[in-house]
Amino acid sequence: MFDPITIPYGTVMLFNVVKLQKGVRPDDVELALGEMCNVVKNTYGNESGGFIGGQVFEYSGFVSDEGSFDSGRETEPHLVIITYWNSFEQHEKSHADRVFKEKFRHLTEFCSDTYELGYTMLWQGMRD
Repeated sequence: MFDPITIPYGTVMLFNVVKLQKGVRPDDVELALGEMCNVVKNTYGNESGGFIGGQVFEYSGFVSDEGSFDSGRETEPHLVIITYWNSFEQHEKSHADRVFKEKFRHLTEFCSDTYELGYTMLWQGMRD
């Protein structure tokens, strides 16, 4: 569950921003989020399913002065779900799954907004 993941070159990454309703804490959605992620991992975590790995992050409130045009810009508390796939089509198939949709709907009951953007990998590297 907390092991490092290896991301092969050429994968696609889906970046899902989950904005929580006022007063909802990450602990409040932990079970719903875990159930949703387990559906993906257990059902689509094979070569034909296309799921490679994923990560969940909580926005911690810091903004980089060096990497931002406007580091004073405010943003609301949110989570980010990052998933890696062999293809966008495999991702879409997994999210059309009836069980996944049920788990995702439960998560959205705690959300003010959620959106998911897809990215194609152009570069990757590691420290020497």
